[in-house]
Amino acid sequence: MTNPELISLLKDPELLIPAIVQDVNTREVLMLAYMNTQSLAMTLSSGRATYWSRSRNELWVKGATSGHFQQVHSISLDCDGDALLVTVTQTGVACHTGEVTCFHKPLPMSAL
Repeated sequence: MTNPELISLLKDPELLIPAIVQDVNTREVLMLAYMNTQSLAMTLSSGRATYWSRSRNELWVKGATSGHFQQVHSISLDCDGDALLVTVTQTGVACHTGEVTCFHKPLPMSAL
């Protein structure tokens, strides 16, 4: 799939699509973020992961403040066309808490 084809799948520029971010080498899931057409286009053109911050209502280049950039290797659309898988090389940690991954709080199975 070409970049224009991928962007055209997001017909509504205001639509936010979940982006699952995975380390290209370890395959560990690092975080979940959201993209819109603008952040996806910026990611594809720069090679650096750019997301839409729902809390700040603005574009967010991962690592712009912390230095913990994500260099994008690939972006795949899921079978339903409603989620992205972004594989990256992570510089530093992915989570704002200082953890490698945002998924560092396991729930005990008894809680289920």
